[in-house]
Amino acid sequence: MLLQLQAIEKHFGGTTALSSGDVEVNSGEIHALVGENGAGKSTLMKIVAGMLRRDGGEMRWKGQVADFSRPAEAHQAGISMVHQESLLAPHLTVAENIFLGREAAKGPLLDQRRMEAETRRLINEHGFPIDAVSLVQELSPAQKQLVEICRALNSASSLLIFDEPTSSLSEAEAAAVFRIARNLRARGMGIIYITHRLAELRPIADRITILRDGRTVHSASFGDLTTEQIIHHMVGREVSAIYQRQPPPLTSKSSTERPAERLRVKLPGIEFALHAGEIVGIAGLMGAGRTELCQNIFGITPAAQGSITIDGHPIAINSPQDAVRAGIALITEDRQQTGLTLSMPVRANITLAHLDGVTRNGFVSHTKEQAVAERFRTRLSIRAASVEQPVGRLSGGNQQKVVIAKWLFRDAKILLFDEPTRGIDVAAKAEVFALMDELARSGAAILMVSSELPELLQVADRILVMRDGAIVTELPRTTTQQEIMQHAAVAS
Repeated sequence: MLLQLQAIEKHFGGTTALSSGDVEVNSGEIHALVGENGAGKSTLMKIVAGMLRRDGGEMRWKGQVADFSRPAEAHQAGISMVHQESLLAPHLTVAENIFLGREAAKGPLLDQRRMEAETRRLINEHGFPIDAVSLVQELSPAQKQLVEICRALNSASSLLIFDEPTSSLSEAEAAAVFRIARNLRARGMGIIYITHRLAELRPIADRITILRDGRTVHSASFGDLTTEQIIHHMVGREVSAIYQRQPPPLTSKSSTERPAERLRVKLPGIEFALHAGEIVGIAGLMGAGRTELCQNIFGITPAAQGSITIDGHPIAINSPQDAVRAGIALITEDRQQTGLTLSMPVRANITLAHLDGVTRNGFVSHTKEQAVAERFRTRLSIRAASVEQPVGRLSGGNQQKVVIAKWLFRDAKILLFDEPTRGIDVAAKAEVFALMDELARSGAAILMVSSELPELLQVADRILVMRDGAIVTELPRTTTQQEIMQHAAVAS
């Protein structure tokens, strides 16, 4: 037995994150660890990786009782972790981050050339689209995730923990991660794989452990469980694994009664319209320009050429403030860096984009703010000890719900969802999709970027495919993943 966890407990103040975490992992296996947001998966693995100290229970590593007090001890023992949220140093290069804490030296100086050469070898071996000398702060969230993977690969020798490694990756990049996991398993390494994308587990996972509310509720060979059974263990009730949005009427191109045009975008290589009641998907590989398009529309990086029209009127959007005033909201793909103020409470994050709605005589009313936060906490099923809890202490999925709540309170009519379900479990995804449907049916227009093609096919009324910064085609909701990928990856 490589790793054995028995009755692991972890408490944060009055909140119990883990009450009975039990996991057994063998060498040469891929072990899936699943559960809803807040079930305790990441907390349990941070204990294994030396980032947190357990409050109870026992951990055995290679048969011996172990208690890592810091990540360096876990690294030395042969354990490394690919984190869901980036823990990289943004001001350093890719190579410097990969070797951070384990720098190569040449006499009294760092051996920069050696570190960069080794980084290029790792990058080329796995076909990752990143450069060894690029500053991490210049990378997209997906590229940062690839750096995290390279960093872990450079240090792990016995156990590698993947915490949502493909949450911001396209299917092509995710396939490279699966290949890595299989290769490491073949070398005799143990792999713990945390993901909300249950479909990606079936081709690679050997065994599975399921957590619910901080407790291990089931463990079995992966092939012994159906997806429906896994979901039932995760949530304690029956939940459909697939959300299928029923399209609203009058969304076809041929309709003579097409709903009102909310947004029209004309930029170099890009022209499309969003109509009231419509969800339009944006597909494309990493680097295709999907996030950049959202940033253009929201005024983060205003386009030098082109035009944006809202409700039939040309609008100059030169900043996010202009966009917000025009009724546009952006749910960013990196919630921790650009969507939330992590040290502030849930209450303040929800009202941050619309302080006018909670002010009285020029001052923020705590009573109003608390009432608004409680309303959205209930509506979106945000799991928090209270609305006073710092948002940085919530699970990834609940943080994303707070971001969405912020813009719902603002009552935006044009919503740009950039990877809205990144790091969110199956049940929460269904809630987010149902919420998007509700918004669309109330007259909002939604642009949805997603690297998960099944999501686009389940939710979008039509799909725009991007490649090299341009929209190359528009496909109906009846299209296939293969057709989308053909346009996304291959020049016509």
